[in-house]
Amino acid sequence: MIPQAEQHQKRGKNVILILADDLGFGDIGCFGNTIVQTPNIDALAKTGVCLTQHYAEAPICAPSRAGLLTGRYHHRCGAVDVASNRGYDRIALPERTIADYFKDHNYVTGMAGKWHNGQHDLAYHPRSRGFDEFVGFLNGGMDYWDWNLEQNGQHLAADGRYLTDVFTQAGEEFIKKHRERPFFLYLAYNAPHRPMQAPAEVVQKYLANKGLTPNVATLYAMVEILDSGIGRICDLLRRLMIDDDTIVLLTSDNGPLLAGDFLRCNGPFRGNKTDVLEGGIRVPAILRVPGFSTAGTEFSEMVSGVDWLPTLMELAGVGSFSPHLPLDGISIADALSGQTCSISRQRYWQFNRYEPVPRCNGAMRDGPWKLCFPWRTGCNWKGEEDNFWYQKGCLEPHRVMPVNSAAVPRPTLGDPLYPSLFHIENDPSESNDLSRFESRRVREMIKCWDFWWETTMQEYRAARACNIRA
Repeated sequence: MIPQAEQHQKRGKNVILILADDLGFGDIGCFGNTIVQTPNIDALAKTGVCLTQHYAEAPICAPSRAGLLTGRYHHRCGAVDVASNRGYDRIALPERTIADYFKDHNYVTGMAGKWHNGQHDLAYHPRSRGFDEFVGFLNGGMDYWDWNLEQNGQHLAADGRYLTDVFTQAGEEFIKKHRERPFFLYLAYNAPHRPMQAPAEVVQKYLANKGLTPNVATLYAMVEILDSGIGRICDLLRRLMIDDDTIVLLTSDNGPLLAGDFLRCNGPFRGNKTDVLEGGIRVPAILRVPGFSTAGTEFSEMVSGVDWLPTLMELAGVGSFSPHLPLDGISIADALSGQTCSISRQRYWQFNRYEPVPRCNGAMRDGPWKLCFPWRTGCNWKGEEDNFWYQKGCLEPHRVMPVNSAAVPRPTLGDPLYPSLFHIENDPSESNDLSRFESRRVREMIKCWDFWWETTMQEYRAARACNIRA
């Protein structure tokens, strides 16, 4: 028999991956917001590491989540857009998720919250993608009061609780149930994604600030309740005396919505959700790893959402890890702990509605340099049929049905425009286009971009064929 102390030493660390939805760089206190109250997130930052140059894998929900869960660019997975009724949110079945990999190492795996990586076919359900337990919804959004959830295959109807609190409680119950063995928990809150709904008394606090619109006041209330939930999770870890055995990562799936009366501070960044400008992809990230000597510090190296799968596997100490398919992410565990290691200099982003379009809303980082292709006309248009199914999914239980695989009759696309070039370290606001002074660098980066595009599109076509199978 192995002594208890040795068993404890051989056990991998628990991992809690907390993902907020549309939470911007400027929406929490420790990243510069002086209005919203986020004491628990701020406390997490003081015991962890704040990543100040952290990027979501994509500037919109489903693609970004696919990259985070697989460690691979979302194009390779087939999850290129948010339209569940067309299967564009699905992670292709040959892919494996971070939950699959933790299960390989005898972890119990659970998810609470928003899935949005396959809705209408149970082969794409979380419990078919590595998660032992699931409490949440499969759609891209959900009403915060009149919600419809699933709990391990059973319908769970609204009972008067606020949805963010429901997910917090589900996370708490999972932790208490499995505290005696290593666990991986994916706590994927849908806050502060629309619809803008929060308890009136919390909203009223922020409405008292005359500089805030009603939507921003409501959003900040939603963030405050999200913060309370994170505090409850961290308090539970301490009460159960497993906080020293648990890694906690908090981040967001994409940048904030800033259009119209959602306008608010998002640091120095230009652009917002759906854009590959910094405002659409640079998001907050806080990592707490027990025993890190770098607690309470900032980490300023470039990190992508695809890096977390290999990084968390290494930090958890599960031993050898052999990915099923080649990863785009790399482990940054050594760098985060203060050791010298090589971090990837090149990263890629791209998003448009429906089928991917070349040289459209795409970006490439090569060290401090960032190449940005602008939007092409007609590429950010979304059809009413797809809005209809999204809205229906916000109020009703998910349904199994065939996806619409027909070509989308979208507007005529405009020609690609010449890209801009920015030096992000010197110009994080992307206000000084240097392309005319760095024409050779632009040509070299375009060549790299086109090669990346060609290779990932080959994998995309195979993934799409899988995702619309009969």
